[in-house]
This record gives sequence, C-alpha cells and structure tokens, in this order.
Amino acid sequence: MTVQTDVPTGAQPQARRDPRPAPDVRTERRPWGRFERFTLNEPSTVKIIHVEPGQRLSLQRHRDRDELWVALDPGAVFEVAGRRVLPEVGERVLIRAGETHRLGSDGPAVRVMEIAFGRFDEDDIERLDDAYGRA
Repeated sequence: MTVQTDVPTGAQPQARRDPRPAPDVRTERRPWGRFERFTLNEPSTVKIIHVEPGQRLSLQRHRDRDELWVALDPGAVFEVAGRRVLPEVGERVLIRAGETHRLGSDGPAVRVMEIAFGRFDEDDIERLDDAYGRA
C-alpha cells in the first residue's frame, strides 16, 4: 500500500511504504442483506450497508454511539426519531446515541454508508420492532 504524504503546493509528492497491515474488511450477512466493515474503533467504524429490494432493518437505538448515514443509491428510506426521510444520493443524516432509527429500501436494492462514532459493538443494538422476529 502506498500513501501520499502532505506536501507544499508545487512540490512533487513523495510515496512511502505504509508499515500498517492492509485493512481487515469483513462482510457479515443478515436476514435483510449484508454489510461490509472497514474499520473498528479507530476511532470510528465505517460500514457499507446493503439492503435488499423492499427490505428494512429493525427499528433500533444504540446507547454508546452516534451514527452518520450517507445514501449511496436512490431509493433509501431513513427513519430517525419518528421522521421519515427519502434522501438524495450523497445526503447525510446524523443519528445521535439513544435516537430511534431504521434504514430501508423503497423498492430497489440500496447501499448506505454508516460511520459510527463512539464505542462500536453490534451487541449494543436495542431492537424495538423487527420484521425478522429479533425484537
């Protein structure tokens, strides 16, 4: 992996070898699709969530983390603190720790980037409603 260092304007960038190992990207399957995890507590966790056509995640909240969602495809549905948002591609929504939220698809398969801030743990999900019987 080659990394560019910060260089003054007009200077030629110098490439150097990055001593850190390549990211350990993990894919985990769920009833609604899958997600890809890119970082873990460094100091944020970034996932690309894939939602199958017409599916949605559980209505949930987290105690220990805020989340920033970024719509990557048209057709995503964000439900945050009782509000329903049909985001444009690239639109961002911040979900504070403790706020109820749900992500879904309004028809097509969609991807949403989720950046979690704070202590990340999949087990901190409090499911309030779930179409797959996990609440």
